[in-house]
Amino acid sequence: MTASPRSQARSAARLAAVQALYQQRMEGTPTARLIDEFHQHRLGAEIDGTEFVDAEVDFFDDLVRGTLARSDEIDDLLTARLAKNWTLARLDKTMLQILRAGSYELIARQDVPVAAAISEWVDVAKAFFDDREAKFVNGVLDAVAKSVR
Repeated sequence: MTASPRSQARSAARLAAVQALYQQRMEGTPTARLIDEFHQHRLGAEIDGTEFVDAEVDFFDDLVRGTLARSDEIDDLLTARLAKNWTLARLDKTMLQILRAGSYELIARQDVPVAAAISEWVDVAKAFFDDREAKFVNGVLDAVAKSVR
């Protein structure tokens, strides 16, 4: 069964949000400029001969803005769910953005069922990491979901 166009567009938005959050973290790009850059050059674009699925722009915008706006709350939630002696600073920078954006979606997007959100973020993790890290994302976001929903 193939995913619906809306589901594909949201998946693309999640992947792009991780990239945007990573870029913002590394370069300090102001949020408005960052979002505009993604609107103009990345979402649904063709890069190096690969045509990317059109992302749901409003969903992308909400993920990026919301994750950044609520970063302290999200980081506190994540820190409380990491193993003893682990800190957010020890996590891979891409992994951290996946966990942050996934947590934001669980906190703020009640329109997305918990299981669907976690599954989607596990898929995003698989785009960057192997199964071990994807399972880590699943475990952390499941713990976040239990505390916020």
